[in-house]
Amino acid sequence: MNSPADTFPTDPRPAGTGHAVASVRAGPAEAGPADLDRISEPVHVVGPDGPWHRVREGMRSRGNAVVFTTWGQWLGTAVTDPGLRPLLGGDWQRYRRTEDPLIRFRFLTSRLVTKYTAAAALDARATDLNLAYKIGGRPYLRGLDQVDISLTHTDDLIAVAVSRTGRIGVDAEPAGRAMSFDLLHSHVCSPAERAELELLPAGRRSAALLRLWTLKEAYTKAIGQGLRLGFTEFGFGADGEGLLAPDGRPASRGEWAFSTRRVLGRYLLSVAGHDAGLDSSRDTAAHTMLDEGFMGAVADLLAPAAPGGAGTGAAP
Repeated sequence: MNSPADTFPTDPRPAGTGHAVASVRAGPAEAGPADLDRISEPVHVVGPDGPWHRVREGMRSRGNAVVFTTWGQWLGTAVTDPGLRPLLGGDWQRYRRTEDPLIRFRFLTSRLVTKYTAAAALDARATDLNLAYKIGGRPYLRGLDQVDISLTHTDDLIAVAVSRTGRIGVDAEPAGRAMSFDLLHSHVCSPAERAELELLPAGRRSAALLRLWTLKEAYTKAIGQGLRLGFTEFGFGADGEGLLAPDGRPASRGEWAFSTRRVLGRYLLSVAGHDAGLDSSRDTAAHTMLDEGFMGAVADLLAPAAPGGAGTGAAP
C-alpha cells in the first residue's frame, strides 16, 4: 500500500515472525523457496528495544532486512521519549504541524521505526542518521547512498525494508481484502497472469490477485516508479520466483528476488529485492560507508574560522 534509542540490546525478546505463504500454487504471485532464502524473514519489533540483532544478522547473511510492527506498539514510547526532537530530525516540523492526531502519530511511529531499523542495519545511532526524501516521497539516508530503504503502512501495520545489495521495495495489505478478478484483472494482470488465474477456482482468485498486487507494488517501489508503471506491463510466474514479460517470457536473469509472507496473522507482506552484483563487503557500519571526501568537506564547513578570518585551510 502506498501511502522509521540509540542502543540495541542483544537479548532477544519474544516476538512474532512472518510465515511464508504455503506453496500450494495459489496463483502467479507465489514466492518460491529460492527467493524466500534470499529475502530475510521479517522481524517483529515491538518497540525501540528490538530485537535488532536479527536485523544485523539479516544484513550480514543476505544483505537485507525487513521489520514490521504496529504503530500502537510504539506510540507510548514515542510520545514520551525526551529525545524525540533529535530522533525525528528534519521531520520534527512536519510532525508538529500535522493537526490530525491519528495521522500525526502514524507519521511519528513510521519515521521512528525507519530510523531505528536503518540504525540497526548500519550499527549506528538513530539520532546520527539523516532521513530525507526523494521526489515522490521515497525515503533515503542522506550521505549513505550504498543502503536502500523502503517504507509501507496499511491500517495499523508499519513495515520497513533495508538493503545493501541494491534496490528494495516493500508493500503490505490486509490479508482479508477482497479483490474482484472480473473488475481488476485488466488493470493488474499481464496476459500470462490472467491465463494462470483463470485456471484457479473462483473462490481462490481474490487471494491470488491480492498477493500479485502486493508483489507488483513492492517491485515498482523498488525501481522508483510506484503506480506510474502499469501493472500489466510485467508479471510473475506461478511459483513467484521470476520476473516475467507480459507474454510470460523471463524478464530478468535472477538479479531480482521476491517474497510474500503473512505477518501478525492478518497482513500480507511482500518484498522485492535487487542484487546489483556489486556487493564487495558485508561491513555496513555507517562510519565505514560514509564517503571520506564528503565528510571532510562537511567538517571544513563546520569548523570555526581561525583568527584573522582564515578558515581551516592554509592562508594564500
